[in-house]
Amino acid sequence: MKSKVMNVSDALDLIKDGDLVALSAVSKIGWPEYIIDHLEKRYLARKSPGSLTILSGCGQETNHFAHPGFLKRFIASHPKTAPELLKMAANNEVEGYVLPQGVLQQLYRSSGAKQPGLLTKIGMGTYIDPRQEGGKINDSAKEDIVRTMEIDGEEWLFYKSFPINVSLIRGTTADEFGNVTIEEEAMKLEILETALAAKATRGKVVVQVKHLAVGGSLKAKDIIIPGELVDAIVVCEDPETYHKQTLGSFYNPSFSGELKAPGQAAFAEEKPVLEGSDIICRRGVYEIFPGAVVNLGAGLGAGVGSAAAIEGIVKEITFTVELGAVGGTPQAFPYFPASVNPSAFLAHPSMFDFYHGGGLDITFLGIAQIDCVGNVNASKFDGVTAGQGGFIDISQSSRKVVFCTYFNAKGLNTSFVGGKLTIVQEGKIPKFVHKVDQITFNGPMAQKRGAKVVVCTERAVFELTEGGLTLTEIAPGADLEKDILAQMEFKPLISDNFKTMDSRIFVPGRMGCFD
Repeated sequence: MKSKVMNVSDALDLIKDGDLVALSAVSKIGWPEYIIDHLEKRYLARKSPGSLTILSGCGQETNHFAHPGFLKRFIASHPKTAPELLKMAANNEVEGYVLPQGVLQQLYRSSGAKQPGLLTKIGMGTYIDPRQEGGKINDSAKEDIVRTMEIDGEEWLFYKSFPINVSLIRGTTADEFGNVTIEEEAMKLEILETALAAKATRGKVVVQVKHLAVGGSLKAKDIIIPGELVDAIVVCEDPETYHKQTLGSFYNPSFSGELKAPGQAAFAEEKPVLEGSDIICRRGVYEIFPGAVVNLGAGLGAGVGSAAAIEGIVKEITFTVELGAVGGTPQAFPYFPASVNPSAFLAHPSMFDFYHGGGLDITFLGIAQIDCVGNVNASKFDGVTAGQGGFIDISQSSRKVVFCTYFNAKGLNTSFVGGKLTIVQEGKIPKFVHKVDQITFNGPMAQKRGAKVVVCTERAVFELTEGGLTLTEIAPGADLEKDILAQMEFKPLISDNFKTMDSRIFVPGRMGCFD
């Protein structure tokens, strides 16, 4: 059998002008940076291959493609991670589309099976809905890639699948026949699904690895992608630069499940002085119950994992990360979305099957704005749609949604001394607004399906009730009129059971909320 090992230049010859290229990664996890870096340099030197479309199922460093003529369009879930590409979209130099992360993952499988697309409720009532914006983020985006359909009197969204010409993916080890393992990777991701999707349309699969093995020496059960699906293996020549496991680590075996680190609270340190983000996450822990299956999103919500680890309750709950990690302790930046000591890994699309099917008890998510009926914007900032990753999939599927946010943005400075809140300087941008700039979460629809919605801030807690957003708790030291009501663009309801937040939240150390 002919060896599939190639130098990077020969592998890049497989990518042609106008190709649709699928990228399977999040941040540095799974990111084939050695190949991508050389692809960018090739375009700058030759102006080819150009007019590409990239399909990006999660937050990735796609700034590499931010050159005029390199891209025709991008279809992504979280283009916020590529600010230069977003600038091009704002200038209509590239077509920009945003879809829910889980929907994109499942569309890979639709493409791999040569199915026309995906029917789902995910996205209804949000800016993805074609009756709002249809996921189009600029004037250049003309194609309708999502539409409504009625089946047996019930309304659905239909997302059409995409023929994939090239899949660029990353593994750990490969043999010369193209068999690929992922033993040092922090996630399974969607590498198999994108490979299958490419082969369904006779596309090419190019894989970056750290190690090369002798053919026949890899264990069959360890092989994630069989060689029959692979066209080129590229061995990274500088793995410490171009093959980092996460943004913050070259290789940590407790992230990849190769070994168990001592204690579930790795990277979780008790702080002698608490900050606003600590208060928000510590209050969020009170929403967890023993046996709960929990998701942690990007942003402030990711810190709930460390707060729970300090509290010593990780063994009583199951944390999950939408990228596929089950169990363990999810980590915040710069390791996010890796988990320490995960118990299992699901493929990225399979985790969203679990979420869409109602498997989540609780999710913790960050937000930019919220209005009086509970509509949330988590995707549009300063007039630019930056995407939301799996926010829509997760928030529309979870039984309880906990939004974690500062009360105001830009310039907020708080102090927590003696178990009380002091606002040293108020934030300049309100988050509790008359009308959100974009609907990423539909509050009335959440009410209709019976989801519990909680908003945790550093100074107050709200719940979404039938009458609208309702104030339920206030921080010790906060003034109701000055610090809460005067800082909101609408007047919330106030609960009949309105109370002061638990004082233990504001004192460093373990709170004992599960005791």
